[in-house]
Amino acid sequence: MRNGIPHLGALQAFEATARLGSFSRAAEELSLTHSAIYRQVTGLEERLGVQLLTRVRRRVALTDAGAEYAARVRHHLEQLEKDTFGLISRSGMGRSLHIAVLPTLATTWLLPRLPEFQQQHADIAISLSVRTLPFQFKDHPFDAAIYHAAQIWPSTAGIKLFDEGELLPVCIPELLDRRQDSAQGMSGLVHLHMSSRPDAWRHWYQAQNKEYIPMISGGPRYELFTMTLAAVKAGLGVALVPRFLVQDDIAEGRLVTPAEGVLQVREAYFFSYPLVSERSEALASFESWLAAAAHSSKEFV
Repeated sequence: MRNGIPHLGALQAFEATARLGSFSRAAEELSLTHSAIYRQVTGLEERLGVQLLTRVRRRVALTDAGAEYAARVRHHLEQLEKDTFGLISRSGMGRSLHIAVLPTLATTWLLPRLPEFQQQHADIAISLSVRTLPFQFKDHPFDAAIYHAAQIWPSTAGIKLFDEGELLPVCIPELLDRRQDSAQGMSGLVHLHMSSRPDAWRHWYQAQNKEYIPMISGGPRYELFTMTLAAVKAGLGVALVPRFLVQDDIAEGRLVTPAEGVLQVREAYFFSYPLVSERSEALASFESWLAAAAHSSKEFV
């Protein structure tokens, strides 16, 4: 240690182990061996004189002190990463932006369009990390975020990319064919739910003036739209999803709408960045490109 600060490698090994709950998974993430990670964490505990982890066979669990320390270490490592990105962006080595994104929107909309941005701005590297919940920029190493909300986040500046529009029920055609009693309609299908939108089905039934029976709530729950869509395509049930995510599948017959009616959504997708930071030229270029990409996307017209 220098001035009481542990070696950076030991802190990285401990943070990864705490976050992943396994020496082996931490070793894989950091491209080290299991024994190297174990030695780093054990050495850190010995230098600190504090037990950070409990070890039970192949599993590890954080002690109270370990949980608190892991959160602080994670914060400082993320800040160090942000500072490094900032240094690179100001140097002659090129410019870099670190953007927090929603996973489904990233894979279905943003990433397929990024090659166009790279062609126009070859010197700007765009790094993406997944965040599904609101956060404070001061606590995370991001230059900006693309997120789903009713309005732009407080203390940020930016733009609305597009409205989400509406949710509609979808399933595979074979699921309708397999129903034993088609007279049951939607109630005869397993309803899949999004963890972040637990009342979506209830609101859909209310909007259609249909009865929401208790058994509908018993269907599986998924955290992401990507998971929900995968479950739909595997024939596990019917789900409410944004139209723009499935309109191609519907047009080509891979998915069908088992019932008429949609649920209008007032939320939209936004891009914003903290007001406390001066907007860099790279960030301004990315914002301008995003606005044009959203405007020209036919699926959102």
